[in-house]
Amino acid sequence: MTLPSFFTTTAPAPQPLPLFINPPRLYDPRANGYSHVAVARSPARFIYVAGQGGEDASGALSPDFAAQVAQALCNLRTALAAAGAEPCDVVRLVVLVVDHSEARLAVLGRALTAAWGDEPPPTCTLIPVPRLALDGMLFEIEATAVTALRLAD
Repeated sequence: MTLPSFFTTTAPAPQPLPLFINPPRLYDPRANGYSHVAVARSPARFIYVAGQGGEDASGALSPDFAAQVAQALCNLRTALAAAGAEPCDVVRLVVLVVDHSEARLAVLGRALTAAWGDEPPPTCTLIPVPRLALDGMLFEIEATAVTALRLAD
Protein backbone atom coordinates (compact mmCIF):
# COMPACT_ATOMS: atom_id res chain seq x y z
CA MET A 1 0.00 0.00 0.00
CA THR A 2 1.31 3.42 -0.93
CA LEU A 3 0.68 6.23 1.54
CA PRO A 4 -0.66 9.56 0.31
CA SER A 5 2.06 12.19 -0.05
CA PHE A 6 0.91 14.11 3.06
CA PHE A 7 1.92 11.05 5.16
CA THR A 8 5.47 11.00 3.92
CA THR A 9 8.18 13.43 4.78
CA THR A 10 11.67 13.91 3.60
CA ALA A 11 14.05 14.51 6.47
CA PRO A 12 16.42 17.40 5.91
CA ALA A 13 20.03 16.47 5.34
CA PRO A 14 21.93 16.33 8.63
CA GLN A 15 23.72 19.57 9.39
CA PRO A 16 27.18 19.63 10.94
CA LEU A 17 27.04 20.18 14.67
CA PRO A 18 28.15 22.83 15.48
CA LEU A 19 28.50 25.39 12.69
CA PHE A 20 31.27 28.01 13.06
CA ILE A 21 31.06 31.36 11.29
CA ASN A 22 33.65 34.08 10.76
CA PRO A 23 31.77 36.89 8.99
CA PRO A 24 33.86 38.51 6.24
CA ARG A 25 33.20 41.98 7.68
CA LEU A 26 34.99 41.03 10.93
CA TYR A 27 38.73 40.39 11.26
CA ASP A 28 39.89 36.78 10.87
CA PRO A 29 40.39 35.49 14.45
CA ARG A 30 41.77 32.06 13.52
CA ALA A 31 45.39 33.11 14.11
CA ASN A 32 44.40 33.68 17.74
CA GLY A 33 42.75 30.26 17.91
CA TYR A 34 39.04 31.08 17.90
CA SER A 35 35.94 31.80 15.78
CA HIS A 36 33.48 34.69 16.11
CA VAL A 37 30.21 32.71 16.07
CA ALA A 38 29.10 29.16 16.87
CA VAL A 39 25.63 27.87 16.04
CA ALA A 40 24.38 24.70 17.73
CA ARG A 41 21.27 22.92 16.55
CA SER A 42 18.96 20.83 18.74
CA PRO A 43 18.28 18.19 19.77
CA ALA A 44 21.69 18.13 21.36
CA ARG A 45 23.65 17.39 24.52
CA PHE A 46 25.22 20.43 26.16
CA ILE A 47 28.39 19.75 28.14
CA TYR A 48 29.77 22.36 30.51
CA VAL A 49 33.37 21.93 31.64
CA ALA A 50 34.47 23.89 34.69
CA GLY A 51 37.63 25.95 34.53
CA GLN A 52 40.66 23.75 34.00
CA GLY A 53 43.97 25.05 35.24
CA GLY A 54 47.53 24.06 34.50
CA GLU A 55 47.93 21.70 37.44
CA ASP A 56 48.82 18.08 36.80
CA ALA A 57 47.03 15.11 38.41
CA SER A 58 49.08 15.57 41.60
CA GLY A 59 48.12 19.26 41.78
CA ALA A 60 51.57 20.55 40.84
CA LEU A 61 51.76 23.78 38.83
CA SER A 62 54.64 24.75 36.57
CA PRO A 63 55.74 28.38 37.00
CA ASP A 64 55.86 28.65 33.18
CA PHE A 65 52.81 30.16 31.43
CA ALA A 66 53.16 28.05 28.25
CA ALA A 67 53.47 24.86 30.32
CA GLN A 68 50.31 25.76 32.26
CA VAL A 69 48.42 26.43 29.02
CA ALA A 70 49.53 23.06 27.59
CA GLN A 71 48.55 21.20 30.79
CA ALA A 72 45.20 23.01 31.02
CA LEU A 73 44.38 22.01 27.43
CA CYS A 74 45.34 18.42 28.27
CA ASN A 75 43.06 18.61 31.32
CA LEU A 76 40.27 20.01 29.14
CA ARG A 77 40.61 17.08 26.73
CA THR A 78 40.39 14.65 29.66
CA ALA A 79 37.25 16.35 31.00
CA LEU A 80 35.62 16.39 27.57
CA ALA A 81 36.41 12.71 26.99
CA ALA A 82 34.77 11.84 30.32
CA ALA A 83 31.53 13.24 28.88
CA GLY A 84 31.96 11.57 25.50
CA ALA A 85 33.08 14.76 23.75
CA GLU A 86 36.22 16.01 22.05
CA PRO A 87 37.66 19.42 21.17
CA CYS A 88 35.78 19.63 17.85
CA ASP A 89 32.52 19.58 19.90
CA VAL A 90 33.49 22.70 21.87
CA VAL A 91 31.50 25.78 20.86
CA ARG A 92 32.66 28.24 23.53
CA LEU A 93 35.76 28.84 25.59
CA VAL A 94 36.35 31.33 28.38
CA VAL A 95 39.99 31.80 29.30
CA LEU A 96 41.33 33.66 32.29
CA VAL A 97 44.90 34.96 32.11
CA VAL A 98 46.90 36.43 34.99
CA ASP A 99 49.09 39.37 33.93
CA HIS A 100 47.79 39.24 30.37
CA SER A 101 50.14 40.52 27.67
CA GLU A 102 50.53 40.32 23.89
CA ALA A 103 53.25 37.70 24.48
CA ARG A 104 50.85 35.54 26.51
CA LEU A 105 48.17 36.02 23.84
CA ALA A 106 50.61 34.72 21.23
CA VAL A 107 51.39 31.64 23.37
CA LEU A 108 47.67 31.00 23.84
CA GLY A 109 46.87 31.54 20.15
CA ARG A 110 49.52 29.02 19.08
CA ALA A 111 48.32 26.48 21.66
CA LEU A 112 44.66 26.79 20.65
CA THR A 113 45.51 26.62 16.96
CA ALA A 114 47.54 23.45 17.57
CA ALA A 115 44.80 21.94 19.79
CA TRP A 116 42.08 22.37 17.16
CA GLY A 117 44.29 21.68 14.13
CA ASP A 118 42.23 21.70 10.95
CA GLU A 119 38.90 21.83 12.83
CA PRO A 120 37.16 25.22 13.13
CA PRO A 121 38.15 26.73 16.47
CA PRO A 122 35.41 27.54 18.99
CA THR A 123 34.34 31.00 20.07
CA CYS A 124 36.50 32.37 22.86
CA THR A 125 36.52 35.18 25.37
CA LEU A 126 39.77 36.06 27.12
CA ILE A 127 39.49 37.79 30.48
CA PRO A 128 42.59 39.30 32.09
CA VAL A 129 42.53 38.76 35.86
CA PRO A 130 44.78 39.78 38.76
CA ARG A 131 44.90 36.24 40.18
CA LEU A 132 43.24 32.83 40.06
CA ALA A 133 42.17 30.29 42.69
CA LEU A 134 45.63 28.88 43.48
CA ASP A 135 48.89 30.66 44.21
CA GLY A 136 51.02 30.50 41.08
CA MET A 137 48.09 29.69 38.79
CA LEU A 138 48.45 31.77 35.60
CA PHE A 139 45.82 30.31 33.28
CA GLU A 140 42.36 28.74 33.40
CA ILE A 141 40.05 27.57 30.61
CA GLU A 142 36.39 26.58 30.71
CA ALA A 143 34.38 25.13 27.85
CA THR A 144 30.89 24.49 26.58
CA ALA A 145 30.55 21.60 24.14
CA VAL A 146 27.58 20.42 22.10
CA THR A 147 27.17 16.88 20.80
CA ALA A 148 24.37 15.01 19.11
CA LEU A 149 21.99 13.10 21.34
CA ARG A 150 22.87 9.46 21.80
CA LEU A 151 20.46 6.61 22.43
CA ALA A 152 21.75 6.37 26.00
CA ASP A 153 20.91 10.04 26.73
